Amino acid sequence: MEYVKLGHTGLDVSKFCLGCMGFGDPKKWVHSWVLNEEESRPVIRKALELGINFFDTANVYSMGASEEILGRAINDYANRDEIVLATKLHGRMHEGANGAGLSRKAILSEIDNSLKRLGTDYVDLYIIHRWDYNTPIEETVEALHDVVKSGKARYIGASAMYAWQFQKALYTADKHGWTKFVSMQNHLNLIYREEEREMLPLCQAEGIGVTPYSPLASGRLTRDVSEKTERSESDQVQKSKYDGTADADQVIIERVAELADRYKVPRTHIALAWLLHKQPVTAPIIGATKISHLDDAIGALDLKLSAEDITWLEKPYAPHPIIGHS
Repeated sequence: MEYVKLGHTGLDVSKFCLGCMGFGDPKKWVHSWVLNEEESRPVIRKALELGINFFDTANVYSMGASEEILGRAINDYANRDEIVLATKLHGRMHEGANGAGLSRKAILSEIDNSLKRLGTDYVDLYIIHRWDYNTPIEETVEALHDVVKSGKARYIGASAMYAWQFQKALYTADKHGWTKFVSMQNHLNLIYREEEREMLPLCQAEGIGVTPYSPLASGRLTRDVSEKTERSESDQVQKSKYDGTADADQVIIERVAELADRYKVPRTHIALAWLLHKQPVTAPIIGATKISHLDDAIGALDLKLSAEDITWLEKPYAPHPIIGHS
């Protein structure tokens, strides 16, 4: 495993982050394909054995069950001081007027709830999952600053928003001398590259670490379009993200397959190797529901694509509607 600094911090993270949305309870979540605790633990343990020290979850994943499963596994299998643990907040966690969002009330409640589920005194990275249009950004950033100063989080990050929104958050923190954001978790892969227009240049200019989610486009970059899986058939979220541009995306998926054949590697290697060359990408977030998914991903670290390969993969791309921002 290779390790890199997260943006302009001294924090060392593995070049892949294990995304933990796939661990939880299908009865508590919109995805029927998630693994229960017994099924999840071997995957988490394998990630640790491979040298992954960076784990990402969220309070809303299976309504807290993902945090609980991850926390127990980390406590059983790892040295907590070597683990970089990230969780997120914004989504609805209970009924009522204050059950979601990024108000001071929500932030100070949800950090405590997440810490209890994770079985830890602190998270390394506390991330706002979406932009909250109903709360002043000053209120949100000051509350996050207080979470850090209280010792309940080491760093703060953001996810899935417009560049102007993230710039406003960065400016607000700087203006008041509050804790600065160090990471951006955004949607980026070979068939969705809209973040290259504004967000990636902003992050590079500001020294922000980028940890893209959906690096394999929910598996679409790893198999033929005609090949079906339980997730591809049941996951309505990935259908909403990619079905509308499937015809335009097919030629890119075919080029990934052709290049994989040429290099004699899994298609996963091609898609991830392309993403790893993007600046300022730090650590793509890989979702794994099988140990083989981890082995396939790690192998991408040894593959270096040529400039000609990258141009050939990128050339067919057409502009896509913005996906992921609320």
